[in-house]
Amino acid sequence: MTIQRRTLIQAATGSALAGIGLSTQAQPRTKLRVGYLHTPAVDGQIHIGQQMGSFAKRGLDLELIQFTTGLELFQAMIGGSLDVLSTGAVVSNFPARGQGKVFLINDIEYATAQLWVRDDSIKTIADLKGKQISTTTGTTAHVFLDRALRSANLDPAKDVQLVNQRMAEAVTSFVSGAVPAVALWVPFDTIVKQKVPNARKLVDASAYYPQAAIMGGWAASNDFCEKNKPALAQLVAAWAEANDAIVANVDAAAEMLQKTQYKDVPLAEFKEQFKQSKYYSSAEWRAKYADGTVTRWLQQVTDFFVQAGNIANPVPATKYFDPQLFMQTVKG
Repeated sequence: MTIQRRTLIQAATGSALAGIGLSTQAQPRTKLRVGYLHTPAVDGQIHIGQQMGSFAKRGLDLELIQFTTGLELFQAMIGGSLDVLSTGAVVSNFPARGQGKVFLINDIEYATAQLWVRDDSIKTIADLKGKQISTTTGTTAHVFLDRALRSANLDPAKDVQLVNQRMAEAVTSFVSGAVPAVALWVPFDTIVKQKVPNARKLVDASAYYPQAAIMGGWAASNDFCEKNKPALAQLVAAWAEANDAIVANVDAAAEMLQKTQYKDVPLAEFKEQFKQSKYYSSAEWRAKYADGTVTRWLQQVTDFFVQAGNIANPVPATKYFDPQLFMQTVKG
């Protein structure tokens, strides 16, 4: 992948996007096969970091491989075709099965998971009783939907009919009228707004924060984590630079991402979508790693997967999540 030599920097009076040259000093290169989802909550830091040259100047060449769901990401990593991955809520699933270690958190998917309806008779979540709802099970959207249904005293296994499809197909089913409701994640809401003008967003994940905080983040296979700590530390350092640039100027970051990665989403709408994730500075994340907040939030979602996926003898977040790599790499 060609690294564009542009950088996102924080100015003394705030932040702005500006182009600066990267160091041309020769250094050893490490290639990483990185799987990711094309949604701002997952690939924001990746693409900003690529634009800034954050990864390149730390000797990392990222081979970016896009996937549709986190389930497919983990299957690819387990199969050996990925070194690391960045995904949504699924980061709390496979590691609980002993398949992968979590070493870095991107953000909180604060309002990225949404429940949309097209039937005027559905005015509340309770009105979904007996209805079909399309979504992609085992993902961020499913975790959110489960919480939403239970908040209205609906049993997700008995009171509604979940139609499990890949998200693009789930949205197509909703747009065509085959189902009256869909639980999705942004930017799929753009398609709904464009093609079903009378559709209504019933609720989003922000209604259940922080009791049901859904985080996305990075994982690697157990073996890769054990043998490649230096490369992962460089990845964390590069990510931290990109992340802090986003926090310093969210609008500038959103404009860069929309221009280079999300051209099909109108800028104003993309800016709104981008802000539906909750970002923290690297220093703020470090504090949440240190006090156990991140571990607790991961465990909350793992508990859902344990129940929904009947995971036997699950590995707790205290075992599959390693906060030390971040804390040793990113200082206060």
